[in-house]
Amino acid sequence: MKLRLLAACLAAAFAIPAHAETTLASYYHEGQRTATGERFHPDGFTAAHRSLRFGTRLRVTSLATGKSVTVRVNDRGPFVGGRGLDLSRGAARVLGMIGVGVARVTYSVMR
Repeated sequence: MKLRLLAACLAAAFAIPAHAETTLASYYHEGQRTATGERFHPDGFTAAHRSLRFGTRLRVTSLATGKSVTVRVNDRGPFVGGRGLDLSRGAARVLGMIGVGVARVTYSVMR
């Protein structure tokens, strides 16, 4: 019984949370300032989202590569239909999406 409980707890801890979103993500590497007013750092680990609060941390996972990165929302966008996130070049590099430009990702808000 204890072993089953432990197995269930471990499975829940490593599963994608139920509130995870799946969307298309692109990346950008140009810009002077973000919507928060801070200087944009192309090789940082930041993201643009249309409505999440600035400072929200997201765990983003590429469905193609299985690689993950943690980013902080500091900008608004993307402004292309069908996309839910714009990632900095640094985050896109970790996910392995530099060559393809757009990738299907899952993201969840980190607590």
